[in-house]
Amino acid sequence: MKIGKTTVPRTSISTSDEHTIVVRGQDLCQDLIGKISFTDYFHLLLTGRRPDAAATAVIDATLVAIAEHGLVPSVQASRMTLAAAPDALQGAVAAGILGCGSVILGASETAGRMFHEIEARARADGAGNDEAALAIVQEYRAARRAIPGYGHPLHKERDPRVGRLFDVAREAGANLAYVDIAEAVERAIPQVMGKELKLNVSAAIPAVLLGVGFPLLALKGVPILARTAGLIAHLNEELEQSIGFALSYQAAREVQYDGELPAGFGTTPESH
Repeated sequence: MKIGKTTVPRTSISTSDEHTIVVRGQDLCQDLIGKISFTDYFHLLLTGRRPDAAATAVIDATLVAIAEHGLVPSVQASRMTLAAAPDALQGAVAAGILGCGSVILGASETAGRMFHEIEARARADGAGNDEAALAIVQEYRAARRAIPGYGHPLHKERDPRVGRLFDVAREAGANLAYVDIAEAVERAIPQVMGKELKLNVSAAIPAVLLGVGFPLLALKGVPILARTAGLIAHLNEELEQSIGFALSYQAAREVQYDGELPAGFGTTPESH
């Protein structure tokens, strides 16, 4: 990303005066509050346009699919933060969101970028999705790059959320071009890696979102937005039934020190 040369800050998202709050050209109170769902409002904020029915269905489904995933590291960090500072809900939410990187929740963006590469390769070479997907997977493998959105520690077959998201997109009449690309990658992986890695939800999310025109650069925002809702649920439970210190205690109990020790460590000192 290049640093812009403009010296005047500009935004087309919102403005206000004494009487009216304007969001994306619409009157917040008269046109939006009570008249638009949060999913549709998210799309409007992001793109400046209200979504069509297919986009609404797909965005809504992806948010539901990824909001909750149990006591993953980001949730544990969030709950332990709140246990230590119960007056700082915002800090605990931030602690969880800061853990949304390339391993947890960030793969949707990288998978989406890979699908764009495949689509561009197929178009440039006049090739089919299978040929282009195979070429890109081979390049990723040669560069020792992970194939984002494939394989899951628990779901050895396809992540069950994948099929449901694809069904929602199909039933809503969304463009399935990127779903076809995602499935072409799944077929290419055994040819390159010698083993199967099935689609997981992090590849399904960009596959369906890109098909309804969702911006590539905002893909990471969908899991972040969804997981924020899940974090708030966990933090509300933490305030009612705290497990933050129990999580910390279990980690301390299970850790094994494998560094050097000073002479006499662990022996009972002589009494004086």
